[in-house]
Amino acid sequence: MDIVCEQKEKHSSVRSGITFERKHVAPQGLILRSNVSCYRHDAPSALKSLFSLYKHFALRPFLRRCRKCRRHDRFIDTAKPPCRSSVSRGITFERRHAAPQGLISRSNVSCYRPDAPSALIRTIWAVVVISCSFAVFGETRAQNAADVPRAEEKQKQQNAVAKAQEKRAQSTTTVEFTGQQAFNEKDLRSAVKEQLATLDQFGLTSARADDLAFFIEVFYRKHGYTKATVRYKIENRDRLRMEINEGQLMALGTITFQGNEHEPTKKLFEFVLGPTRERYSKLQRTLPFVASDIQEGADLVHRLYIAEGFLDAAVDPPRYTFHNEANRVDVTIPIREGRQYFFGDVSFRGETIYGADALRGQVADLLKQPFTDARVADIPRRLQAYFKSRGYYEVKVEATAEPERASGAHIPVQVAVSPGQLYHFSGEVFVNGLTRLHPSFVQKRFTRLKGKVYSPEAVDERFRTLMKTGLFNVLKIEPTPIADEEQLLLNISAEEAKSKEVGFSLGYGTFEGGIIGAQFRERDLFGYGRPITMSVEVSQRSYKGEFIYEDPFLFDTDFYFRNRAAAFTFDYDGYSKFEIGDRVELTRKITKQYEAGLVFAARHVEVTNTSIAPRFLGDTSYFVNSLGFTQTLDLRSSPLVSPRGFLFNQTLDVASTAFGSEVQLIRGTGRAAYFLPFGPKSLTPGVVEDQTGPALQRWFQQSSLAFGARVGIVHSLNNSGPDEPTTLPIDERFFNGGATSVRSFGERDLGPLDPKGNPIGGEFYTIFNVEYTFPIYGELQGATFFDAGNLLPTSEEPGLDDMRYALGLGLRYKLPIGPIRLDYGWNPDRQPGEDFGAFHFSFGFAF
Repeated sequence: MDIVCEQKEKHSSVRSGITFERKHVAPQGLILRSNVSCYRHDAPSALKSLFSLYKHFALRPFLRRCRKCRRHDRFIDTAKPPCRSSVSRGITFERRHAAPQGLISRSNVSCYRPDAPSALIRTIWAVVVISCSFAVFGETRAQNAADVPRAEEKQKQQNAVAKAQEKRAQSTTTVEFTGQQAFNEKDLRSAVKEQLATLDQFGLTSARADDLAFFIEVFYRKHGYTKATVRYKIENRDRLRMEINEGQLMALGTITFQGNEHEPTKKLFEFVLGPTRERYSKLQRTLPFVASDIQEGADLVHRLYIAEGFLDAAVDPPRYTFHNEANRVDVTIPIREGRQYFFGDVSFRGETIYGADALRGQVADLLKQPFTDARVADIPRRLQAYFKSRGYYEVKVEATAEPERASGAHIPVQVAVSPGQLYHFSGEVFVNGLTRLHPSFVQKRFTRLKGKVYSPEAVDERFRTLMKTGLFNVLKIEPTPIADEEQLLLNISAEEAKSKEVGFSLGYGTFEGGIIGAQFRERDLFGYGRPITMSVEVSQRSYKGEFIYEDPFLFDTDFYFRNRAAAFTFDYDGYSKFEIGDRVELTRKITKQYEAGLVFAARHVEVTNTSIAPRFLGDTSYFVNSLGFTQTLDLRSSPLVSPRGFLFNQTLDVASTAFGSEVQLIRGTGRAAYFLPFGPKSLTPGVVEDQTGPALQRWFQQSSLAFGARVGIVHSLNNSGPDEPTTLPIDERFFNGGATSVRSFGERDLGPLDPKGNPIGGEFYTIFNVEYTFPIYGELQGATFFDAGNLLPTSEEPGLDDMRYALGLGLRYKLPIGPIRLDYGWNPDRQPGEDFGAFHFSFGFAF
């Protein structure tokens, strides 16, 4: 046979390697492809190479063999510093040797001067080592650039290649298309851009022309043109004409299932249509007939039966009935269900430690479901996780189904358990892969585990804490047993993220108007993982600049430190203000759900450009320094997307002359919220399983209900009586109304007003919210809500007097960081001078 081999260099850089694509012309016009990729493995740096040579050649004559493995070169760690008496008594090195089964053994190797060669021999050895080091320096330096690119870099390279192919495919004049009607030439060129790029780069041959025609036919059949044919003609050796005969577009007609008794037809119908539906809108009722999609759908139906316990189920190849006069194809899928199997008795052998009933309880939910091999394989994973969480790192569990002992449709399972020994953390942590960040930043997060029983949850908790810092792209933690010891050390491989970040933002709010901002963030200040953030923001009502310094592990403790210095102006209705100040926060996670902290704030506030009478303003230029306490109990899962659960937080702060404050007050706020999605609780927060029930049920399961309540009170410590509400500075009072409170009022419009209609705030407020959210299309949601709240001028008699209400509708568009909201609230008890309602456009949850 004729063989044509072509070689193409996809990535010319040494870093990415070289990929060769070969095409072989086989009999009957078939084309065989094979890809051969060549990559260089990661090479050590020149410094590491020099050090390795030095250890191997320069130190080897001076070292005795390891007492454990009797070898010189099997070690992991470097040598310890020599002892003080090294000149007379020798040098002692501690080495770790890789032993079988991933264990690590320790041995001490002592080197004594009396056994050492003469000074002349040592000098000759040094010269040899240096000469060899320089000889290999050039090669190791070149190989050091041969790192395999990260996944995102590889994706960028693939995107760049695809973009170049697309550009080349649209601009090439070698190929001419004729006969196409359903698709324009641009779409066709885009569909076969790789083949066109190959023609443009390597030239026109019969094999490549035939290859191009084949892929055009595949493209047409994928869109329902089952009888499409493509012929090619080579003209003048450098011109290719593709003659396309599209044929008729065949639509998918009825799908009939034969033999399905346990699974409803509607459910099977969705599985069969799935591969085709992925490429078309859900609103398109008539879909094209694509035979490969139907076969893939039939395979999905078979997998569904297996997942439901029908181990003997068979789905025959689909049968097609072509109606050429109607351009329609009907499909028949024969199904033989067979018997549905369930789990029988589950017995245990080996050292169960916690008892059979306790182990059976860990897999109780699996045993209630139909029997499948996948669920049998899940039993060891569940039980291994159970034992490992209690310190049995090397536990081995095997589950074996015994179909031959089945009683009716119930299959017994036997589980063998070998827990191994109980392990503790050794406190030793080894980190590699860091370039800027100091290894101690990572090590100190784990050294506190020393002496504790091994627990994957404890390791995972610290892993998540480190990943939240944003310092890492990849962080891999590998516990490693130490030989002859019931202890584990931790080997950590890290890949650092970019530490510097520059961002720009655009936004709009109903109250603030247009918003534009810029931010610079350095996550790793001086290599110790302490971030700083500088930002500026301008809106139609404000100018703001702030500087934030954070230390996520203050003094290597679990305390989180944050210092925020800010200066800003803001134009409220009735007055403007300028504020400059500093806020220091010290918080700590007491448990996974509960956090407490102290806050000290020092601010200077100046009220300017006011249209409010002075008697309603209070002090207009003052310092206010306060010390506060905060606590948060967050029991929600997935707080940003489809939250579920209870949330409570509370603040209490005091401003006093003892802190240098010119204003004395005590202020407290409280908030409680409960979020109730109607869908089933997911095992993975933020991930919603696909629902296959009736449409109304699926719609209801994507809905949610939320309840919220807030209260706040502030009281002056140096003024009392009827004049107290106006002696407290206006900017220290509470306001109500707006996008996150009672939504039938504009921002800050609910509550006491001056004679000109400007809000002047109050000392006590309440807010109550109920909101029902339902799906509309995709990520777009609708909402109905009810709000209630009040704002009283004085805190002398707090209560629920003068309550105001809102009824409204809204739209939500879900984003990974929260929803974009558009709400309209109607005022059902409108009073003279008040608006009928209010629109609000904002970002984030309402409460």
